[in-house]
Amino acid sequence: MTFLHAHDYGGDGPQLVLLHGYARSLTDWDSSAALLAAGHRVLAVDLPGHGRSPGISPWSIPSVVGHIADTLDAHGVPEAVVVGHSLGGLVAVEYARANPDRARARAAVNLDGFWWGREYPGAERVSELLVASAGTIAPPEYIEEQVSNSARLGIPADRAEAAARAAARLLPDGRWQTLPARAETLEILDELHRLGALGVTAWLDGIGCPLLLVQAGRRPPPAPGMEWFGEFSARLARGVSDELAALCSIRPTISVNRIDATHPMILETPEAVATLVAEFVRGLPD
Repeated sequence: MTFLHAHDYGGDGPQLVLLHGYARSLTDWDSSAALLAAGHRVLAVDLPGHGRSPGISPWSIPSVVGHIADTLDAHGVPEAVVVGHSLGGLVAVEYARANPDRARARAAVNLDGFWWGREYPGAERVSELLVASAGTIAPPEYIEEQVSNSARLGIPADRAEAAARAAARLLPDGRWQTLPARAETLEILDELHRLGALGVTAWLDGIGCPLLLVQAGRRPPPAPGMEWFGEFSARLARGVSDELAALCSIRPTISVNRIDATHPMILETPEAVATLVAEFVRGLPD
């Protein structure tokens, strides 16, 4: 049995479990969690191989879901609304799939956690970038670089710095070990491509609990030399949006929304994220 690193934000009310994105940590949730704890019991979890959680091998969705369940049991969180961002959003949906009787998952929220199959145009190029940056040793200036990149999205420096530090591991010589490790990244990508190849409609088939599916409403300004990625992400967002519109018209348990933010919305607009999640939970059946 593997217990994952978790942070209990306290609070009283409906139980919320918060999951972060790839190469991030639960610290990304600090601002939103503080707001949500005013009316909810809030627990955030570091996914395996991220933050302060141990790595696992193989890194597979069923294993991750099982470790999350064990961790929630240890913290006395038996029935939760599982809220995930990016990779965490996909895991939140799969957690709901694995727990269809509400004994563990009352509902799920997926914040911009959508992927693509290996054959999707540009997918190989994105995978190469992720693998190249996985588990590397970064220079001491790494945190300052992350803060500078975040400033382009309007993320406050103190919030960006805390999140960047929590998502990497400081080495004795002042350099930084980025997470997750390369071997885990390869396994994570395999899982993501497996789910993404289904397409959104087929992926969500068979999940009966209420789902809130949220897309980022804005694309980030392209970094120099990365204009191709802007086109890639815009094309994916349009395809996902079309599928979600069709789904919510025929499946009453699925709600769809957008947030006026780019992909790292929980750092960029934590107040809007907290408001959207709280309104969704308030509308759930008893």
